[in-house]
Amino acid sequence: MLVRVAAGIILRDGAVFIALRKSSQHQGGLWEFPGGKCELSEEPEVALLRELEEECAIQVTENHYFKTVSHDYGDKVVELLFYKVTGFTGEPIGKEGQEVRWVSVVDLPDYAFPEANVPIVDALISAL
Repeated sequence: MLVRVAAGIILRDGAVFIALRKSSQHQGGLWEFPGGKCELSEEPEVALLRELEEECAIQVTENHYFKTVSHDYGDKVVELLFYKVTGFTGEPIGKEGQEVRWVSVVDLPDYAFPEANVPIVDALISAL
């Protein structure tokens, strides 16, 4: 089963906004870049805007495609389309009760992410 996900790398002042996956979710207890599943026939960028408003209470005003990562977890294959979000209105929060925080990009390796997110963490560190 292939799951397409649009995820936002929300950036501000050298920090990135991350969220802790609830323990009841797939890959629960790990940190992630917020986003969510693309609905059937929904363009990833449209899904990104919808999901970040639903999950984080922000309205994206500027984003740029960054990278696609595919990963087979055994029970499902995910295709994650990552976008750098550099403009938004509102203040990001954990609207669904998830723990969230702003962390320095250099500190990202200190957080446990799902395997599919690791290439993004590496790419962000390399870009510094």
